[in-house]
Amino acid sequence: MVRAIVGANWGDEGKGKITDMLAKESDIIIRFQGGSNAGHTIINNYGKFALHLLPSGVFYGHTTSVIGNGVALNIPYLFKEIQSLVDRGVPKPRILVSDRAQILMPYHILFDTYEEERLAGKSFGSTKSGIAPFYSDKYAKIGFQVSELFDEDTLKEKIGRVCEIKNVMLEHLYHKPLLNPDELFQTLLEYRDMVAPYVCDVSKYLYEAMKEGKNILLEGQLGSLKDPDHGIYPMVTSSSTLAAYGAIGAGIPPYEIKNITTVVKAYSSAVGAGAFVSEIFGDEADELRRRGGDGGEFGATTGRPRRMGWFDAVATRYGCRIQGATEVALTVLDVLGYLDELPICIGYEIDGEVTKDFPTTVKLEKAKPVYTKLPGWKCDIRGIKKYEDLPENCRRYVEFIEKEIGVPIKMVSNGPGRDDIIIR
Repeated sequence: MVRAIVGANWGDEGKGKITDMLAKESDIIIRFQGGSNAGHTIINNYGKFALHLLPSGVFYGHTTSVIGNGVALNIPYLFKEIQSLVDRGVPKPRILVSDRAQILMPYHILFDTYEEERLAGKSFGSTKSGIAPFYSDKYAKIGFQVSELFDEDTLKEKIGRVCEIKNVMLEHLYHKPLLNPDELFQTLLEYRDMVAPYVCDVSKYLYEAMKEGKNILLEGQLGSLKDPDHGIYPMVTSSSTLAAYGAIGAGIPPYEIKNITTVVKAYSSAVGAGAFVSEIFGDEADELRRRGGDGGEFGATTGRPRRMGWFDAVATRYGCRIQGATEVALTVLDVLGYLDELPICIGYEIDGEVTKDFPTTVKLEKAKPVYTKLPGWKCDIRGIKKYEDLPENCRRYVEFIEKEIGVPIKMVSNGPGRDDIIIR
């Protein structure tokens, strides 16, 4: 049985916790896109962790964690991350890395940083983790697959060719030091030795696992609105954040994905630039940011304060639709207990007309939120285990959202811990 777990919005919906919970029932957990540019925060018996490249199932002894071919593989980062778990008493996880995964090169991070500097005020709000240059190279066919590390002659020749291209840009566009092909070759040999024990034909491995009836979990990074095709282009990430891409980024048939658990936040938050219709500012935003998440709404990778907003039903309905959500997990509901009333954005006013459909970016930039307000429940709901035991106004809020997005809310998260979850 294959289940995908993905985000409905801008990312930061609390997927890490839900993945950690669902991983308990899984045999194999796969990261299928993205790189170390975003993080998942997980709180469990071992402590509080921010994972970046590793799948969120690494805390269970019975699971195998897989880095799929769709991932931007930062090899030293992966090993630093494994080591940081072991150093904190977590048993060393079982990890497989696809032989078709592409390698995030040291120069990708440099180019990312240089380009953000060059764009200055027009920048995309990148995390400077090398992601855009990495995927650009992948599709320009000058990237490096893990499998290429194991043929030294071909590798050396290709590095020479790629450095020629990169050095023209470094010299004439960025005015920065040039790459040395020999040093790069040595670095890649070090990468090869690090990753060699984990390399696997992942697609074949998963084919066998599915025949054996294993439970497989596909873990996405970020959310629908950061997808390069269906998101708020160009303020998007560089790999597809949709469940459909899970089939490609892991190497399985699309019809094998039976459940798509889409994670939705009970309010909105976003990191990076781009249109954000229900955004709030000033004291109102500061208060929500301070109370939000666990220890506040700050990026798991960068520590940047997240932009805050009220629940956006237009964006979330679209996000769930484009993911093909079969069920929704609603997170951080407990955070909203301090409010007298809860604004929900139920439409966008664009050029004097109200729409309930999520538009393309040019129109989105002009959209103003149309709000409805629901009464708050004014109490702490942490520790409640049964849906019926939630305050009436709290249940009304959940059911209003469910009706707006048109997907059953099966899980409600009411606290940061692994067990703070209500199954409906």
